[in-house]
Amino acid sequence: MNTLVIGSGAREHAIVWSLSRGPDYCSGKPPRERLFVAPGNAGTHELATNLPLDPGNPAAIVAACRELGIELVIVGPETSLAAGLVDALGAAGIPAFGPPASAARLESSKAFARSFSDRARIPSAQTRNFSSARELRRFLDELGGRRIVLKKSGLAAGKGVFESDDPAELFSFGRAVLESDELLAEEYLVGSELSVFALCDGSDHLLLPACADHKKAGAGDSGPNTGGMGAFCPVPTSDPALMARIEREIIEPSFVAMEREGLRYRGVLFFGVMVTAQGPKLLEYNVRFGDPETQSLLPLLDSSLMELCHGVARGRLCSLRPSFSKDLAIGVVVAAPGYPGSYPKDIPVEIDEFGAQGMIFHASTYRDAMGRIRTGGGRSFTAVGMAGNWKDASDSAYALAKAIRFEGAWFRPDIGEKLLNRLNPGVGSGTQ
Repeated sequence: MNTLVIGSGAREHAIVWSLSRGPDYCSGKPPRERLFVAPGNAGTHELATNLPLDPGNPAAIVAACRELGIELVIVGPETSLAAGLVDALGAAGIPAFGPPASAARLESSKAFARSFSDRARIPSAQTRNFSSARELRRFLDELGGRRIVLKKSGLAAGKGVFESDDPAELFSFGRAVLESDELLAEEYLVGSELSVFALCDGSDHLLLPACADHKKAGAGDSGPNTGGMGAFCPVPTSDPALMARIEREIIEPSFVAMEREGLRYRGVLFFGVMVTAQGPKLLEYNVRFGDPETQSLLPLLDSSLMELCHGVARGRLCSLRPSFSKDLAIGVVVAAPGYPGSYPKDIPVEIDEFGAQGMIFHASTYRDAMGRIRTGGGRSFTAVGMAGNWKDASDSAYALAKAIRFEGAWFRPDIGEKLLNRLNPGVGSGTQ
């Protein structure tokens, strides 16, 4: 099957890597002749054919699909989904893994998503919407110093969220958002956060193992929000009873409401869930695989990713039962200096030879005229360690992270550390 993956991040590298290892590409023609990525990165170039296409240009992608005989398109970035890429592919008769723009509003508009989840009576944080700084100021004056969460309604690459109990800081963030977008103020929830993924083919859905992300830039969950500085999978606390409750109270009502409201959905729906003392509550929807969660999830998949994606796109998910390794995976993001603020690009990279069990996924990297790898984004790599226990998985992940060398490179030193300390008191994760 000729397949096209859309995107250039570490998530897309992980998808391409997983596809290339499946039975569909392990025989016959080399994967590079049947597996394409647009635009891809230096890592995907080793596995597939990179195409110099803009992920936000549906017409150019449809034209390339026709020329190359593409039989399935797997869309990675939310921006492409919000731009209507799946709508354009559907009009051209090209099967796609991903929702149309109408359903992509569940991520591209947090205001729409919260209104939708309220109509579906899904437990979530109490929320207020604001369209003016004057309304926001009045609300903050009435808060009395309570901690809340402010969110930009539109897409923000995981960085449009700010939590604080300082009215001045909250007003400064909110006023900046309101210059160009709607603002949401949400109740601050206390608990443990899960990333839950459900594949959906339009009628049936299938849950994948839960992951846990690390959003804050600094150790100990300090500093500003980022797109995610690391993740691990599976999550020991996501036992069958908890997952059954999440499915019953959050996931199933979401899909029922989508069908009722005519939101056709074929792809993966991400549920950000906070497990509180009162039970699980929905934080947000994402309409694609998460980044960096995907980099820790897909290496554990023992069955065919192509079979799953094809089943979703063709409406044949009900007969599939994916299998996963019993190993454990921890992913550590290696970022450019200055991220999540402004950061330089085009920094030359050296990757040392390593013997740790795992893999390194690239994000927006490229090779210059001399063949040297250079950075192209803020979160430049994800180093993923795998092992039969959490300590060894963590050690492998940090060994791989340290093997990636470029000026100003940094990473959080405590990905999964809370988990490790809970399971093995006195044992910490890797350090920088």
